[in-house]
Amino acid sequence: MRTSTPKSAYVRGVLDGLPFILVIIPFAALFGLLAVEAGLNVVEALVFSLVVIAGAAQFTALQLMQDEAPTIIVLASALAVNLRMAMYSASLTPYIGSAPLWQRALAAYLTVDQSYIVAVSKFEREPAMTVPQRVAYFLGAVTPVAPLWYVFTVVGAVLGAQVPESWALDFAIPITFLAMIGPMFRTLAHVAAAFVAVVVSLLAAGVPYSLGIIIAGAAGMIAGAQVELWLERRKGAET
Repeated sequence: MRTSTPKSAYVRGVLDGLPFILVIIPFAALFGLLAVEAGLNVVEALVFSLVVIAGAAQFTALQLMQDEAPTIIVLASALAVNLRMAMYSASLTPYIGSAPLWQRALAAYLTVDQSYIVAVSKFEREPAMTVPQRVAYFLGAVTPVAPLWYVFTVVGAVLGAQVPESWALDFAIPITFLAMIGPMFRTLAHVAAAFVAVVVSLLAAGVPYSLGIIIAGAAGMIAGAQVELWLERRKGAET
């Protein structure tokens, strides 16, 4: 379905973002629950989600807070996990970089894994979309995600220990990221980066303060970059 106006692009974005509701609800509720267990109250948990709005970084910070890690380690680790947002922004710039400042600022705040994956996939499939259509689609894609992230952070924080362990809300974390990255495995470099990151994360599981995640992420990016360079050299040699 091709978009023709910003309004229809927004509606299409909402529809494409709806499937993420299935994982955002338990994901956010789990964060709220763990935030309370880590010593935050309901208001603090909500403010955390409002200000950061980045699930992986929030969970990383909470885990380190529970481990009583030094504040500098908590901040550095959360920042490192969230550095992917800088790459997301750079990737989105060719598509919406000429939008008005307030729209770019809003998009920057609402750039989360789900909105980025859905939007970039759409923009690549339909390069003829105008900038207003792209911005509208991006905002539509995040519309089902952001409000539910806030609401169910509060729900999880309020319910707290009343949520039985048998509900296993933590299933939402791996499923969310698997659902997002699966369609993005389009090249050998993508596969290599993911494979190396997984292997290194398992090997570095015992590194203190969950720093193994950062090590694995860096290793995955290096591997992906090296594979891309190898493929480019091979292509150049063949021509």
